[in-house]
Amino acid sequence: MGELQRRLAEFAAARRWEPYHTPKNLVAALGVEAAELAEIFQWLTPEESARVMEDPGTAGRVADEVADVLAYLLQFCEVLGIDAPAALEAKIERNERRFPVTESDGRVDGGVGETDGCGAAPGKANRHSSE
Repeated sequence: MGELQRRLAEFAAARRWEPYHTPKNLVAALGVEAAELAEIFQWLTPEESARVMEDPGTAGRVADEVADVLAYLLQFCEVLGIDAPAALEAKIERNERRFPVTESDGRVDGGVGETDGCGAAPGKANRHSSE
């Protein structure tokens, strides 16, 4: 990961792009690239989306957008001094404590009465590890 961040920094420095690589600009670019990735899947059925990598042209577009998202995320972390793998590990550990799996609570529906914390109706469980 560090090697990739170094290469991205060298690429930007060689082109004198550092003044533009502010946290605000990088997070905006990250959002744009994430939207471009989402656009590929926008009108696909769940079944079609599961097979998206079977088409070489679409697979290439998906891989390119994933690379763009990762590049901007790594640059964003570099500018702010965030150790991305350490941040992810800490988040996983917090989620493991927040959402323990017990023998009686190992159901896939997230549990009756749980909400996503954003005003969702009871029973609308948050199924995202990033929360």
